[in-house]
Amino acid sequence: MKCTTPLSSAPLHVAGAKTSRVIAAGQAAIRLLEMLTPVLDLGIRVLIGLVFFQSGLTKLASWSTTLALFESEYAVPLLSPTLAAYLGTAAELCLPVLLVLGLGTRAAALALFVFNMVAVISYPGLGEVGLKDHQYWGLLLLVTMLHGPGRLSLDHLIDRFLLRGKGSH
Repeated sequence: MKCTTPLSSAPLHVAGAKTSRVIAAGQAAIRLLEMLTPVLDLGIRVLIGLVFFQSGLTKLASWSTTLALFESEYAVPLLSPTLAAYLGTAAELCLPVLLVLGLGTRAAALALFVFNMVAVISYPGLGEVGLKDHQYWGLLLLVTMLHGPGRLSLDHLIDRFLLRGKGSH
């Protein structure tokens, strides 16, 4: 089948109008994605926070088992097993709350990132699946450290209303 209207004879304004519509649709899609960014930031913080917080609750639920694991299974460098159990459990219960609230977010993400690395180093029986989980958690924590908490965070509110707002009055 032969095309009766050659492309070169199409009016330029028609081609320009189509291009403008494509550009406008692309810009609208980008604006929508930008509006969803704070939700993604919050989602990452909640997901990671729940993982670590639930682990802390598990340790609390059976403290004698937790102490036994730190004495026999987990080889945390530089700390006694009892101190490592207390510090690890406290980290898993406190840092995720800060992370989810978005308060001191980058510091909390960094601390959990280091905690995550120590967990991988300290537990030789982690296995392939466990290692993959820790890698994903580390990557998501790295995203939060580098990108920041986003707009849906106490850090954002503090920065916007207390720190920057002071000089504008």
